Amino acid sequence: MSESATIERAPARAGLNQLDQLKRMTRVVADTGDFATLKEYEPQDATTNPSLILKAAQMPEYKHLVERAVAEVKKMNLDRKAMVARVVDQLLILFGVEILKIIPGRVSTETDASLSFDVDGLMAKARQFISMYQQNGVGRERILIKIASTWEGTRAAEILQKEGINCNMTLLFSLPQAIACAEAGAKLISPFVGRILDWHKKSTGKDYAPAEDPGVQSVRTIYAYYKKFGYHTEVMGASFRNVGETLELAGCDLLTISPQLLAELKSSTAPVERKLSPQIAAECDLERITLDEKKFRWMLNEDAMATEKTAEGIRNFHADAMKLEKLFLERL
Repeated sequence: MSESATIERAPARAGLNQLDQLKRMTRVVADTGDFATLKEYEPQDATTNPSLILKAAQMPEYKHLVERAVAEVKKMNLDRKAMVARVVDQLLILFGVEILKIIPGRVSTETDASLSFDVDGLMAKARQFISMYQQNGVGRERILIKIASTWEGTRAAEILQKEGINCNMTLLFSLPQAIACAEAGAKLISPFVGRILDWHKKSTGKDYAPAEDPGVQSVRTIYAYYKKFGYHTEVMGASFRNVGETLELAGCDLLTISPQLLAELKSSTAPVERKLSPQIAAECDLERITLDEKKFRWMLNEDAMATEKTAEGIRNFHADAMKLEKLFLERL
């Protein structure tokens, strides 16, 4: 894709660190379930997933949330299997509620990875999460329901969006996935930059400079496609491996960044240049792609990286969810 338009530089301010510069052109999201991190870096939004919640659930400072989730579910008339599953859901919601007390924007809460190919199951889980948030005094406008970017995930998102339930399409590694999500009217997508890089480094044995990073290039193309063809779905780069990747996507709608990389950005005052904008996207040489289910599945199949990383991501999130259930099974 061409980027012949002039790249903007963030207006300089004495002592302004890179994180604050980035916040002036991109909505910064914290990729963590840790409350202290959220308070320190003051992101607009926050994202969670089963891996992050599993990690947080084993930290002493969140023991009270775990105990509360267990206590609340014990009051319900459920069998043991249903009780364990409900405790996991309850903990996801409790973390989300606490996070929303810290940030001004939205929190993303992930649906079960095991539902990634189940349209009805995804819709039921999303509605359940929204209901649970509402019971805790949180409106749906502050919630993003995370759904894997499978064909079934996009079908569920299309229906949920019409109900006013905003979806964050995760585990996204390719343009056809992004197009299907946008055609479904999803509120937001999370293309995984670092995992794309991981695959290419393993496949080729090469290292990549940030500007040539395959994950960075993928997000640039998706962003340009959306802006050029008038899609309103937000693009949130995710899963970064280094600060260089985040800076190469400065100007993207949103970026969700780990605590380690937030710290690196905050510690530097080097200037940040805007690399993405609707104006730059308008000049890109891209053709519009028409998708149906058959073409989606074929294009995804032809992309070995996207096929493998989507499947791997679903498996890994499911494995961490099972670890979380095991943790609660022991407590119950």
